[in-house]
Amino acid sequence: MKGFQSTDIGLIPEDWGCGRIDDYFNIQQGKSVSKANRIGDNQKPFLRTSNLLWGKVTLDELDTLHFSQEEEIKYSLALNDLLVCEGGDIGRTAIWKNEMNDIYYQNHLHRVRAKVDDIDPAFILYWMQYAFQFGKLYFGRANITTIPNLSKSRLSEFTIPKPPVPEQRKIAYILSTLQKAIEQQDKLIRHTTVLKKALMQKLFTEGTKGEKQKQTEIGRLPISWEVATIIQLYDFTSKPRGLKVDLPVPFIPMEMVPLNERLITTYELRDSLSSGTYVEEGDLLLAKITPSFENGKQGFVKINKPYAYATTEVIPIKSKENISDIDYLYYYLLKTEIRNQLTGKMEGSTGRQRLNKNVLEKTLIPMPSLQEQKEIANAFISLDNKISFYEKKKRILSALFKSLLHELMTGKRRIHNLNFNIN
Repeated sequence: MKGFQSTDIGLIPEDWGCGRIDDYFNIQQGKSVSKANRIGDNQKPFLRTSNLLWGKVTLDELDTLHFSQEEEIKYSLALNDLLVCEGGDIGRTAIWKNEMNDIYYQNHLHRVRAKVDDIDPAFILYWMQYAFQFGKLYFGRANITTIPNLSKSRLSEFTIPKPPVPEQRKIAYILSTLQKAIEQQDKLIRHTTVLKKALMQKLFTEGTKGEKQKQTEIGRLPISWEVATIIQLYDFTSKPRGLKVDLPVPFIPMEMVPLNERLITTYELRDSLSSGTYVEEGDLLLAKITPSFENGKQGFVKINKPYAYATTEVIPIKSKENISDIDYLYYYLLKTEIRNQLTGKMEGSTGRQRLNKNVLEKTLIPMPSLQEQKEIANAFISLDNKISFYEKKKRILSALFKSLLHELMTGKRRIHNLNFNIN
């Protein structure tokens, strides 16, 4: 291809260099974790492979080892050192940003430290992600034994590209900016999910009106609320007598019942039907078999068909007009304590336990007015809509990151002539 050169990592632009990792970096394997190395007064925290995410280090659940003064120097970490996983997720690479002082690393990690000025560790960080996670360029060259591992000697010989330094820095800047945007969506998803969990505890016990409370058989509730069984407030869908099923019939298998999503919008068309549960548009389908029930699989039928059939492992439920709101029940059944309560009443052999419909029907739930049921449900729907928005934005950004990572690392997209400031 014109303007490109052939290398053992594929075609790269003619104005790029390339070489072995150890041409540009010093590599140091970490300290072995053993009983002998845990003895001593100078205990210091160290990083494991579990502390490495793609691109960054997490300081969760740090362990300690004894390090002598000589070992502290040998296994020290400096700004912009790369850490590469020897085992586990082979090649997963993170960059050290001086997150804390006096921390070291174990022998399943390699410290990769630049020894020349014309290489940007941040660029190589993203190259490693491309090569290992997406390009699969180095797979088959690691030592594959019972436990796959990447030795220092193998890592040393890997070929890496070397664009001009300004281009390295621009590529790293663009990709890091995208990565930060993805991380921001992750943070928004986590925070909104935590808020939703806190609101579940508050709204289902205190309501929306700040009323005084009373003691009931299911705990303290607002004074205007009642307690009722689910069967008193909701109907359980059953097939109408004499209904002639037209084939092909829409069918919803268990894999199409969502987890952490409200709507069931996909289905299969089946030309024959030997078994199934009759369901109607708008029904709440509650998975009743383990582990689907414990995991919270449930959702509303939204397929623009008057009726369908679903797996026999669901219970279809609908609201009673002017009495109950089905969204209110949807969120109430997601409460951890309610799931645990019903899980404890499941029947059957281990691994195939099911929630009996009669048990569900007799379950007591708080009963505010229909208006307040809707207010409570709408608060959760609003939060779910936010979470869905953040997740969609994250998917778009992640797809863009993957696409740009490939194009920038192969030189198919060049940015060396673009002028922008890098802080």
